[in-house]
Amino acid sequence: MNRSKALKQLVSHICAYVRSGDVVSGQGSTLSKKLRILAQSSMVRYVVRRLLYMIPVVLGISIIAFVTMYAAGDPISLIRLGKPNIDATTLNAMKVYYGLDKPIPLQYVNWLGNILQLNFGKSLYGGGSVNSIIGPEILPTIELQVISLLIAFGISIPIAVYSARKPYSKQDLAVTSFSLFGVSMPTFWLGLILIIVFSFSLGWLPSAGAKGAAGFLWWGNPVLDVVAHFIMPVVVLVYVSLAQNIRLIRANMLEVLRSDYVLAARASGLSQRKVVYSYALRNAITPAVTFLAIALGSMLAGAPMTEYVFSWPGLGRQYVGSTLGLDFPTIMAITILITIMTLIANLVMDILYVYIDPRVRIR
Repeated sequence: MNRSKALKQLVSHICAYVRSGDVVSGQGSTLSKKLRILAQSSMVRYVVRRLLYMIPVVLGISIIAFVTMYAAGDPISLIRLGKPNIDATTLNAMKVYYGLDKPIPLQYVNWLGNILQLNFGKSLYGGGSVNSIIGPEILPTIELQVISLLIAFGISIPIAVYSARKPYSKQDLAVTSFSLFGVSMPTFWLGLILIIVFSFSLGWLPSAGAKGAAGFLWWGNPVLDVVAHFIMPVVVLVYVSLAQNIRLIRANMLEVLRSDYVLAARASGLSQRKVVYSYALRNAITPAVTFLAIALGSMLAGAPMTEYVFSWPGLGRQYVGSTLGLDFPTIMAITILITIMTLIANLVMDILYVYIDPRVRIR
């Protein structure tokens, strides 16, 4: 409670400072007016408040990740197990190089300070920068996850609406079974099945990577080659997310279609299509928008298995490789990145929720 009050007071002080016009010298300046308008916006205050609330969440997860990593053992001791003949002088030099000669609380403070400067430390393999290792892999992960999420959401709407318009029919039973099977299916198992069928048996699609090597392009075109590599990972992620979206939108549609205002719209003579898509769908789809943020978090959490199965050059595959190799700095860096991406996704979806549903107001 005290922390919440302190955060609210900080936000109010920032807004009051901006409204006072002291940010820029000169009365009535254009910049001062714009800042004053922004400060009075409830949306800006909400975004600032949510960003401030993210700080303790990220700190808490960073502490848990740091303690968990070191609970597995001292990295230098693990190196000694792998290379028992290494001399003490080299081990001491490595401790100094990685900052492991300091107490664990001080190591955490130093690591957190480097994180705030966007410096994720040095990898235990070769001593290279973690930034250079994970930097090129952020965009492929975002591309794969966002494309899969949008496709799943777009496909789930007409399927769920069709199922809800014919409840308990054979078609509805088929959609429900399809959804239940998708929710229960492990992503790595479906990925392996697709690889066996479409890569090894039929030879239609590539089984690994994000693009082919020069001279070995699938379907003889660079663009089509990228599309070919996207198909199977996207299908796996879309199917798992699609099943959850269908179940949620279908349940909401069934409830909305029985509401009084929908019955009144039908009684007024409106067509079934207009009633469903203009009135019922907007209210039924609103909870699904909120679920998108949860779905993105689940997909990011499941990225290691999906990317590892398809050798996709993203954060997930790197996370699995770093975990198997006990590369602690890289593991902690990817954990923090996935946490921040999930929190930002939740914030974006909450803001989008306000624009979709006019009944929701931000204070």
